[in-house]
Amino acid sequence: MNAQSRIVAVLGPTNTGKTHYAIERMLGYRTGIIGLPLRLLAREVYDRIVAQRGPSVVALVTGEERIVPPRTQYWVCTVEAMPEGMGADFVAVDEIQLCADPERGHVFTDRLLRARGLHETLFLGTDTMRGPIAALVPGVEFMRRERLSQLVYTGSKKITRMPPRSAIVGFSVDNVYAIAELIRRQKGGAAVVMGALSPRTRNAQVALYQNGEVDYLVATDAIGMGLNLDIDHVAFSSLSKFDGRRMRPLAPNELAQIAGRAGRGMSNGTFGVTGEARPLEEGVAQAIMEHRFAPLRKLNWRSADLEFGSVARLIRSLEASPANEVLVKAREADDLIALRALAEVAEVAARATDGPSVRLLWDVCRVPDFRGISHAEHAGLLEVIFRYLHEKGAVPDDFMARQIRRIDRVDGDIDALSRRLAFIRTWTYVAQRKGWVRDETHWREETRAVEDRVSDALHEALTKRFVDRRTSVLLRRLKQKEALLAEVNDKGEVTVEGEFVGRLEGFRFSPDKSAKGAEAKAVNAAALQALAPQFHLRADRFYNAPDTEIDFTDQGGLMWGEHAVAKLVAGPEPLKPQVEVFVDEAAGAEVAEKVKRRLQHFIDRKISTLFEPLLGLQRDETLTGLARGFAFRMVENFGIIPRARVAQEVKELDQDARGALRKHGVRFGQYTIFMPLLLKPAPTRLRLVLWSLAQGLDDFPSAPPPGLVTVPVDAAAPKGYDTMSGYRNAGSRAIRIDMLERLADMLRGQDSRAGFEATADMLSITGLTLEQFADLMQGLGYRAEKGEREKQRPVPAEESGQQAAQDGAPSEGEPSAGGEQPVEDRTAADQPDAERTAEEAPVAESSADADAAQVVSPAPVEEAQPAAESADADQDKTEDGPEIEVFYTFTWVAAVRADVAGPSGARAARRRPRGASAVRASPRAASPRASPKGRAPSPPVRRKRMTGSTRTIPLPPL
Repeated sequence: MNAQSRIVAVLGPTNTGKTHYAIERMLGYRTGIIGLPLRLLAREVYDRIVAQRGPSVVALVTGEERIVPPRTQYWVCTVEAMPEGMGADFVAVDEIQLCADPERGHVFTDRLLRARGLHETLFLGTDTMRGPIAALVPGVEFMRRERLSQLVYTGSKKITRMPPRSAIVGFSVDNVYAIAELIRRQKGGAAVVMGALSPRTRNAQVALYQNGEVDYLVATDAIGMGLNLDIDHVAFSSLSKFDGRRMRPLAPNELAQIAGRAGRGMSNGTFGVTGEARPLEEGVAQAIMEHRFAPLRKLNWRSADLEFGSVARLIRSLEASPANEVLVKAREADDLIALRALAEVAEVAARATDGPSVRLLWDVCRVPDFRGISHAEHAGLLEVIFRYLHEKGAVPDDFMARQIRRIDRVDGDIDALSRRLAFIRTWTYVAQRKGWVRDETHWREETRAVEDRVSDALHEALTKRFVDRRTSVLLRRLKQKEALLAEVNDKGEVTVEGEFVGRLEGFRFSPDKSAKGAEAKAVNAAALQALAPQFHLRADRFYNAPDTEIDFTDQGGLMWGEHAVAKLVAGPEPLKPQVEVFVDEAAGAEVAEKVKRRLQHFIDRKISTLFEPLLGLQRDETLTGLARGFAFRMVENFGIIPRARVAQEVKELDQDARGALRKHGVRFGQYTIFMPLLLKPAPTRLRLVLWSLAQGLDDFPSAPPPGLVTVPVDAAAPKGYDTMSGYRNAGSRAIRIDMLERLADMLRGQDSRAGFEATADMLSITGLTLEQFADLMQGLGYRAEKGEREKQRPVPAEESGQQAAQDGAPSEGEPSAGGEQPVEDRTAADQPDAERTAEEAPVAESSADADAAQVVSPAPVEEAQPAAESADADQDKTEDGPEIEVFYTFTWVAAVRADVAGPSGARAARRRPRGASAVRASPRAASPRASPKGRAPSPPVRRKRMTGSTRTIPLPPL
């Protein structure tokens, strides 16, 4: 060694620029070697020097990577891979405090004792190494470097409240993955850095963090070894780690080494704990902030003076004890454990009998256990490698090809890819050793290519699992305050910067349902910011859209296509509802006002179109007095009022007033006062919505299907629903009010006092069976009495004419069907309403007409008998007598409810003679068919019962 050689220990806390100082010093010499604790850090330093001096003069040597140009001047290595005996001008060893590490300490201690540069040697580390270095290295100089920024303890924080640009440190793979998964859900994503990653994967993950795609880094304590990252806060998720043998608490100086990654250059940093880690004791936290730690007393050591005469002698030399009291014998390392295991294998012992064989065996035993499997399995692999090297001089190509081919796959999950990456590192290490394979260049390239492919796949898998690219892109652009490009396709799908974020439904943004927590907030914020111009464009298009693109729902919603854009709310008047728009706040008041104005125009035009007769009645200033008051009642009730409710008002209207109202289409029916044009399906649907708004209903009832004459009564419907839907409840069914008036016209011609039967026209107009019609009539205030009689044969035409001549026409004074009509209802002016014929009935809308046309033919009273029973029926007629039919006799009953009968029926009931019975005693006695005139009494008959049984009726006495 040159007598002028200088040895300097550059000591101080993290972020003092020690590594940068060493690089600058090395580049000041013609040749140099720098040893670093991690291959990740070695790659980082290598890249920095290559950027300054070019790749032709810089070598990178690690266990799995060897780049050695022919004109190498500067060697960047891991501490274990530092070349010996090269006589470099400069030598530096970083993180020299690792001499105290129980697993790797003996390697760093060996470099401290034996690695020297011809002109300068630097040892970089913490102040805790001052005593041991002074005791072991004669003539050493000490250089103290102060931290460039402050480090502050901030206590415990939840991961969900972790500030951006934070690193969360875990000490196991499972712990790191769990934290990264939580951050992805809560914060959008995290990069993952572990010592087991390949440099390629690690660099790709760090790039995610450094370029701002993610704001969080989850790492093992590997980041404490000099990696330069832009970290503002370091949080420990645990305060203990597994050191290869046992779980042990981290020492304050170890915590400081990791915490010191926070704050780079002149930027201050903070550190704390999170998760299940307990808060740091005050003394420990203060020591870390002030960089005051107990000095190291002992360094791990293993003899470098190895004897290769035999395996036993080699083992004894490795087990030698140190002579210096500062040094302590290192615990048994993995390479020594492997050597012991192989020494017990007979074949290995037989081969390792001379110095070169023992040296080869030791070199094989130093292959790291990258796979992390059991010592026995690792020793088995080493045995195979040693046998090939000893027997054939190299690992066979076909063997290498088989091992690599099994690993060269990029499918599977993170764990599978991590295992393959660990496996390929073993063969990369083998290929890097000089003379272990025949074609070193080929196998180094081959293993490197496989490692790169697996590394890329692992990076993608880590990113896919722990980073939401969509959220990271949006957060980065938001943070940089850049304009975000949003696009909305014809399906309403919204993409921001090419990432799907949700759908635009009308004027409301619906975020992607898969986004949750903070991710959802970020997506929503970014999307709404980017959608601002889209809202204005859509509002302009909506404002100019035709009314055909807009519609209202039965629940009062307003739709633009398939999307709800507003709802109707009650206004100052029944026919003037207001609009409450569904517009995101981010769209702005201008957009909301434009949408509201367009929808108000739509509903106002819809009302003016569908309720034109009613609005005309409201605007007619020629109506005065009672007529104007009644017009107001019609408008208030949307053009339909049950007559019983306004009976007195109708009575007070004179004929001039009625005539004025009729000019607007008002019809004075026996049961209802209504405007026939408003009974069409479209006005009915809108009327129910407006009525529901006026009533303050929470659930709006829907309109009955169009075209039906009768519908089942909905017992749960709100009061007044039947009237607003254009029907009147009668029994278990409700009948359309215009058809009810046509039925009332037919009933006027019947004898409601003596009783009458339903005609085919009555059944046809309602489309009901006889039993259903009877129920309807009872709901209208009639009594229906069921009877049975012999079914009559059809009367020949000539007999029918003779019978008609004998019967004659009813007398002039015979009362009408509904009783005597009030005087005001029998005037010429009122005849078109109360006595209108079927042909003059109000014209229904096309769908209603279609259904009305289907009920022209009388509905069958009984179901048709099956064809197989027709022959039996004929036989019964012959053997058991005439067939029996069911009939109903209807009579008017004095009003059982004030609103059951129309005015005419009620008046007729009140004018019956005193003492007259409202119900006939025997319907058969009064029936003209019960005993035909001039016929002898009927012979005994057998009545056919519904059950199939018969009974005999005896002959009346002579």
